[in-house]
Amino acid sequence: MIRGLAALAFTLALAGGAHGAECRDLTHDGITYTVCEVDPAREELRLFHAGADGVPYGHFSTLERALGARGRHLAFAMNAGMYHQDRAPVGLYVEDGEQTMSLVTSAGPGNFGLLPNGVLCIEAARARVIETRRFAETGPECRHATQSGPMLVIDGALHPRFLADSTSRFVRNGVGATEAGDRVVFAISGRPVTFHEFGRLFRDRLGLPQALYLDGNVSRLHAPGLGRSDIGRWMGPIVAVVEPAAD
Repeated sequence: MIRGLAALAFTLALAGGAHGAECRDLTHDGITYTVCEVDPAREELRLFHAGADGVPYGHFSTLERALGARGRHLAFAMNAGMYHQDRAPVGLYVEDGEQTMSLVTSAGPGNFGLLPNGVLCIEAARARVIETRRFAETGPECRHATQSGPMLVIDGALHPRFLADSTSRFVRNGVGATEAGDRVVFAISGRPVTFHEFGRLFRDRLGLPQALYLDGNVSRLHAPGLGRSDIGRWMGPIVAVVEPAAD
């Protein structure tokens, strides 16, 4: 009940008729995060990786210029999963219904292979976070999809490998969603945090039963409403809310 009330309070705090992804700072357990909530039934939430020339966009500014030539702009954007040295996505990647990388269901090295991992699946009017093996069994049709790992929250429980006394801390970003996929929240930490701390943000403060880690160290946010557009290392996949550019 407490988690449900926390989620309701958070949603009401973001209400008020503003357009696009709603971003704000909040503090949980003494740690500041920036969180951005998206209504996938109302907003154009999607993934980007590379332009028509096959070269990955890499930076928000590059993607923004490409969209500007089409009369569009970024209302929100965030790095959206891990990638290889050539910036090709690690694991499943689908953009505009076209799959370019396959689902990986086996355990492996690094955070991505720390099972269970999961998939952000953006459908026609909803977006869900789905554990990888459940995704493989159900085969949902995603307009856009990116696989990453580990899962932060699975069916309301923290990932079983997370330790409360962990000393591994990084600036981290991730995404959580309701089971119905009608509420999606992206978050990035304001300072280095553990997986346990980050997972508790989604479970306890945001009240979301499913949440997925997107990355650390390269974590970046583009939130024009906050006057923020992070720069840094080249990115692979980018998740974004796109809107018509102002006249």
